[in-house]
Amino acid sequence: MSQEIKKSSKTDLYEHHDYYAIDSLLSEDHLLARDAVRQWVKQEVSPIIEDYANRSACPEHLFKGLAEVGAFGPSLPVEYGGGGMDEMAYGIIMQELERGDSGIRSMASVQGSLVMYPIYRFGNEEQKRKYLPKLGNGDFIGCFGLTEPDHGSNPAGMITNIKDDGDAYILNGAKMWITNSPVADIAVVWAKDEDGIIRGIIVEKDMKGFSAPEIHGKWSLRASVTGELVFEDVRVPKANVLPNVQGLKGPLSCLSKARYGIAWGAVGAALDCYDSALRYSKEREQFGKKLGEFQLTQKKLAEMITEITKAQLLVWRLGTLANQGLATPAQISMAKRNNVAMALEVAREARQMHGGMGITSEYPIMRHMMNLESVVTYEGTHDIHLLITGMDVTGFNAFG
Repeated sequence: MSQEIKKSSKTDLYEHHDYYAIDSLLSEDHLLARDAVRQWVKQEVSPIIEDYANRSACPEHLFKGLAEVGAFGPSLPVEYGGGGMDEMAYGIIMQELERGDSGIRSMASVQGSLVMYPIYRFGNEEQKRKYLPKLGNGDFIGCFGLTEPDHGSNPAGMITNIKDDGDAYILNGAKMWITNSPVADIAVVWAKDEDGIIRGIIVEKDMKGFSAPEIHGKWSLRASVTGELVFEDVRVPKANVLPNVQGLKGPLSCLSKARYGIAWGAVGAALDCYDSALRYSKEREQFGKKLGEFQLTQKKLAEMITEITKAQLLVWRLGTLANQGLATPAQISMAKRNNVAMALEVAREARQMHGGMGITSEYPIMRHMMNLESVVTYEGTHDIHLLITGMDVTGFNAFG
């Protein structure tokens, strides 16, 4: 078997943990979608993910599989390449993917929430028909260009710009930390026009002056491909401008969609760490007893499942609000911040419980822990989300 699809002989023994019977609040369609994605992760992701993470390589062949299990735009209409499901299903799918690996969930959530969603919401019919079906079935890979080398948490400070050139715009600038960019066929890029207004444009990979160099040396999200977007006098047809949005509300609405998926996804990473720690505690012996028989081990496990259960309830309620169109960006920020911090803490406790084995690829713990160090930063840092909640409850803007 080639190195690109080298599979381990380990069996994915993961079992779902639902301490408060939240499954009873889900529909049959939700459970069917979850089971399908869970089986796919067990069969296609778990056997290869440690190898790819160790080599810092992206399993690009999984893009097609993600499309086949409905992971690209699950809550977008079927006629535009989506899954036609609701927001709860979208969250559940992201949870299952991140249970496998945060990088795999990133591959899917960027494609659906940050590429397909803005084209669907802000594009015209011609743009939707041209791009969305191919993105939905995995023929096209997309990326989202907002963050810049000098403007991360302050996207309004972007310097990437477009200038009028008849039937096209001339695009110049650069974006940084862009998931999927080196393998992407299109990029949804946000840039300022000559009046300083932020506009969304669709840039295709074969446009002259457009390059997407890969970022190397990552200790986190090693199975996800990350790069830059560099624009040097790229001539982009005006037909590629998203006509139905202007200003920062465009990219921020996309980020809300992605952050919602992350809030669910982080629970998946935590569940995988807890599941491994629980199983290990029942198998590993020290001082003539199973680890699980010790009070401190039970304390750790009890605290883990308590925090996971609270996070599960948080995203279930958020999903209910999202289905009603009532989930606010601030509520999504709270869930993203809480659940990623929770998952990091669970991963760290699980790492200790596995002892020295916890740092090896025999168990998923260290990989999840390293991945979550990126998840806690991207789509809004831990502190930025704190300030979003602070502004929402006080009415005072503490940014800047």
